[in-house]
Amino acid sequence: MHPCSFIVMLGFVLMSVSSAQSLDSMIAFSSDRDSPGNQDIFVMMADGSQPRNLTNNPTSWDYIPDWSLDGSKIAFTSERDGNFEIYVMDADGKNPVRLTRNPASDCTPGWSPDGAKIAFYSGRDGNWEIYVMDADGGNPINLTKNPADDIVAAWSPGRLAVTPKTRLLVLWGTIKASR
Repeated sequence: MHPCSFIVMLGFVLMSVSSAQSLDSMIAFSSDRDSPGNQDIFVMMADGSQPRNLTNNPTSWDYIPDWSLDGSKIAFTSERDGNFEIYVMDADGKNPVRLTRNPASDCTPGWSPDGAKIAFYSGRDGNWEIYVMDADGGNPINLTKNPADDIVAAWSPGRLAVTPKTRLLVLWGTIKASR
């Protein structure tokens, strides 16, 4: 199973909001509710009301959203250009911009706490590695450089973290900050 596809089955991402809402009032998630078999990015109120499709892209998957800390942008994974890449759009779904351009898959973006960087994982070096890039897509750097598959980074305040032994999914428990 492709690691980008595996993440979709984990569920939705709980993060925060647009400037018009309080910081904990919205959830961004991916769903195939409007186009069975095809994921789009949705937002809804924290109580489940007012779901709205932001990407409405019936020909490709848009999924794994992550809010910027200020709530103005949503980074996400999309295959709209024929390959899994990282995109960013305004919190209302407007102005999608492709950030990565690589023949290998780039997946699962995560904003840094200061909004200046985005972490993601990619197969561009022959196996899955954790990368970080500028928020505009510039200067991608391979942080893990390991023959094992390293996927799904999670930021802690000011530092990037991956699981210490398997370097797989960070859900809870002890994390190890990269240097």
